[in-house]
Amino acid sequence: MLSDIEIAHRAQMRPIREIANKLGIHDEDIEYYGKYKAKLGDEVKNQVADNEDAKLVLVTAINPTPAGEGKTTTTIGLGDALARLGKKCVLALREPSLGPVMGLKGGAAGGGYSQVVPMEDINLHFTGDLHALTAANNLLSAMIDNHIHQGNALDIDVNSIVWKRALDTNDRALRKIVVGLGGSANGVPREDGFLITVASEVMAILCLADGLDDLRRRLGEIIVAYNRSGKPVKASDLKAEGAMTVLLKDAIKPNLVQTLEHTPCLIHGGPFANIAHGCNSVAATKLAMKLGDYVITEAGFGADLGAEKFIDIKCRLAGLKPDAVVIVATVRALKYNAGIPKSELAAPNVEALKQGMANLEKHIENMQMFGAPVVVAVNRFASDSEDELRTVIDTCAEHGVRCELSEVFEKGGAGGEELAKAVIETIESTQSQCAPCYDTEDTIENKILAIVTKVYGGAGVEYTAKAKRQIKRLEELGLDKKPVCIAKTQYSLSDNPKLLGRPEGFTVNVSEVRISNGAGFIVAETGNIMTMPGLPKVPAAENIDVDENGVTVGLF
Repeated sequence: MLSDIEIAHRAQMRPIREIANKLGIHDEDIEYYGKYKAKLGDEVKNQVADNEDAKLVLVTAINPTPAGEGKTTTTIGLGDALARLGKKCVLALREPSLGPVMGLKGGAAGGGYSQVVPMEDINLHFTGDLHALTAANNLLSAMIDNHIHQGNALDIDVNSIVWKRALDTNDRALRKIVVGLGGSANGVPREDGFLITVASEVMAILCLADGLDDLRRRLGEIIVAYNRSGKPVKASDLKAEGAMTVLLKDAIKPNLVQTLEHTPCLIHGGPFANIAHGCNSVAATKLAMKLGDYVITEAGFGADLGAEKFIDIKCRLAGLKPDAVVIVATVRALKYNAGIPKSELAAPNVEALKQGMANLEKHIENMQMFGAPVVVAVNRFASDSEDELRTVIDTCAEHGVRCELSEVFEKGGAGGEELAKAVIETIESTQSQCAPCYDTEDTIENKILAIVTKVYGGAGVEYTAKAKRQIKRLEELGLDKKPVCIAKTQYSLSDNPKLLGRPEGFTVNVSEVRISNGAGFIVAETGNIMTMPGLPKVPAAENIDVDENGVTVGLF
């Protein structure tokens, strides 16, 4: 069987001009990045402004497991299937980070015969968006330290600097560092640290900004530190937002690529869902909704993370609402949620499957709680027995939800046509009532409690003394009436990665609460969540190389 990269290398891509023309985009409005990639700027946005909005479909999943779920693969295959059924479909996906590409998780361009291409470009440097974000983030860091070195007119408390540097590589050694060593000529010594770029507030801002002016405004609102009187110091106080906007003026434009079956795809922005809000950019989603009749997008990890943040943060701030939600699951992953070891997942085990179904059932109930029509997609494996597949379908039916098998990994769009028909019929027969699960005017603690009890199924929340002090400060500063972005493990509905299935009665432990003022939300960190991941014992980077012909090898 061919590897993902071998399939991608054999693809017969069409010039990106043809993909754009299929959407009604004029040649002169395309900003080319080679033959198969392009950026779409304000010219295109203005050109299609009066078009009717497309139907918006969100693809999410059960909690991820080592067995794999195939959410992005299903998203791409669903888009290709809709196109095969004669629908004008546009995909809106996140950009991969080099962290997982060189680490363990892999890329975010799909797999098998449901991929976006050029796959290796997308998974590596692409159009340079993440490099621009890294540069903008670190420019702000440099201006903070330079301001202090040059006399500190803003009276910044060096022990209250909350802005960190960023790098789009997993590097645990950079989580906590000391800068400014080597004497007075090298700045003022202080503790600092690095985030992975996709966890930077600059990424969140890029993904939530509605145009260049809004981007500049949001960048200026970033709180980088507090002065000795306890007042916030913003990027605008350092006069940094203009230069940061210049670095991002091309990065804010959505990127156009294609699937293996030539379905148009906008890939733009890529915050992680376990440590950030997990959705592609508002700019790309809104543009896609003016270019097609159906837009298929995804949110990171399980529905407890990505889908919750998609609805409670992205949709709330951008005025969007999904017309349907597709939840991706596999028989293997559901059995893993029942405690079956990975080595035994291929063996039929209906009883274990029934036990593991509790995880899928909770995600279905969550999306119904939000008011979204739901379709379940079972990403089929050869080892799945007919009894197991029937168990999943019947259980979904008990919840009033259609369930269809997906074979898009092996068959591309042809393997997703029944799923596509189910999505179309669900949208046509059911009006979405999707709405957030809390009021932003409520207290920070009540908003967190609402997510924990309604979405995770927990019993309550405990806060460290530090988190309580941080909440009090945000309330005193009037920064508490914003959506909440909870950073937690993706592997469990709880904040404990070992609690699989559908745990109940647990308490979520909040260790830190901070403001992403430019992005417009409050971040609550739980458990041992890391904003700078580390590399595994055997990083994927060890197997990646380029051959004598300049062809990338070892990339998935």
